[in-house]
Amino acid sequence: MEDSPLSVSTAVAFINQTLEYAYPTIVVEGEVASFKVNQNKFVFFDIKDASSTLGCFMTVYQLRIALEDGMRVRVVAMPKLTQWGKFSLTVRSVQPVGEGALKRSFDLLKAKLETEGLFATERKRPLPSLPRHIGVISSTQAAGYADFIKILSDRWGGLQVSVAHTQVQGADAAAQIVRALEHLNQLSELPDVIAIVRGGGSADDLSCFNDEPLVRAIAASRIPVLVGVGHEVDVTLADLVADQRAATPSNAAQILVPDKRETIARVEYVERRLMTRIRERGNEVRQQVERLDEGLRLQTHRAFTATSRRLEHIELVLKQLDPRLALRRGYAIARFNQTILRQSSLVKPGDEIEIELQDGIINAGVHHVSQKK
Repeated sequence: MEDSPLSVSTAVAFINQTLEYAYPTIVVEGEVASFKVNQNKFVFFDIKDASSTLGCFMTVYQLRIALEDGMRVRVVAMPKLTQWGKFSLTVRSVQPVGEGALKRSFDLLKAKLETEGLFATERKRPLPSLPRHIGVISSTQAAGYADFIKILSDRWGGLQVSVAHTQVQGADAAAQIVRALEHLNQLSELPDVIAIVRGGGSADDLSCFNDEPLVRAIAASRIPVLVGVGHEVDVTLADLVADQRAATPSNAAQILVPDKRETIARVEYVERRLMTRIRERGNEVRQQVERLDEGLRLQTHRAFTATSRRLEHIELVLKQLDPRLALRRGYAIARFNQTILRQSSLVKPGDEIEIELQDGIINAGVHHVSQKK
């Protein structure tokens, strides 16, 4: 080996091959220093402890959280010797460690996304009042998922549920949830709503829900998203960007569908109120009809009475005009050619006239006609 020197490139390749075989992946924990982003594509930082420092490299796409100097992180990386002879860690993933680092990363990313308007109330969409098809993203082995499905079935039932099983904690969880969101958004029959659920856990357990690409995927979903993660006091960036947040997985099921027992009771109550109102209205209408009927009968009676009186008056007048009354009083009716004579000038001597008395008719001849003076 000493007699056969290696070229520099061969030596670098040999060292990297040895490192890749011996340490394909290492996990290193330390404090971030000299953090910077070049060309909005490449991320460089050091990870250090009290006595040593390692350089780190990764792409912006791989950086799923907000970082700054001083944060304690855990990196999953591959050790590598660069072509310039500098040893560094090619980072696959990085996560904050400890409550202080987690909170600082949370605050930094929250401020960035808030500035972009991703948490604005006006961009949030209402959830359907009674979805028929629900997409669920969760670990099917988790207690939170079991609680969600049980309450969903107890409250309504008969729903179409499309489940995308993913990890809900750990380094790969966020990427899996993003792929599940994309899958549900590409189904031929789209769900009415998507629920992302996970039970309680530590801040570190829930840190995948503060993943920047996941938050952006929720915001980009064309299907409304409900997030029910952790306990009521836990708030993640996924909660803030979701169209609606649930305090727990159980609460998510309660938000999505009404309780069928409460619904039935409410329908029965409305039905009773409606029947009562119908009966009341029926009584009101019947009373109105009765009043109208009584008024109509009264008006009819009055009109009949008035008409009867008018007919009686007419009858009395007609009786007074009846020529038979005049005959009974001793008057006679003279006719010429079957026409009542009202003027003497209508006849002349020699004409025959007919004289009607009360008890008979006399035919007579005219001998003389004179006018009254």
